[in-house]
Amino acid sequence: MTRVLLIGVGGFLGSVARYTLSGTIQGLARSETFPYGTLVVNVIGCFAVGLVSYLAESRGAFTADTRAFIVVGVLGGFTTFSAFGNESINLARGAEGWLASVNVIAHVVLGLGAVWAGRATAFSVWR
Repeated sequence: MTRVLLIGVGGFLGSVARYTLSGTIQGLARSETFPYGTLVVNVIGCFAVGLVSYLAESRGAFTADTRAFIVVGVLGGFTTFSAFGNESINLARGAEGWLASVNVIAHVVLGLGAVWAGRATAFSVWR
């Protein structure tokens, strides 16, 4: 039960952080078409997952409860894959197929790159 509560609190914190950061980035980008805020949040979330995963796996840096709080709760609430999917479909349905393609490719390439960068950063700092 404690782990479930930790995940719930983490999810709340991650969701509030996502809402705040995504809205700020989208406002700074001044784009009503391309979802920059979602892209930035997902890349940051992927980097953080890579960093935390490396530290947890190679250094035993987190207890199971702490890892659940951070990865499942905070980062699960922070990342926005469902928003990404919805925005991509909306772009495609709105005759913006090329933007939908750019959005999907950018999320996949930058997201995977960010997970790798997070792991590489953790390796270089904590080896």
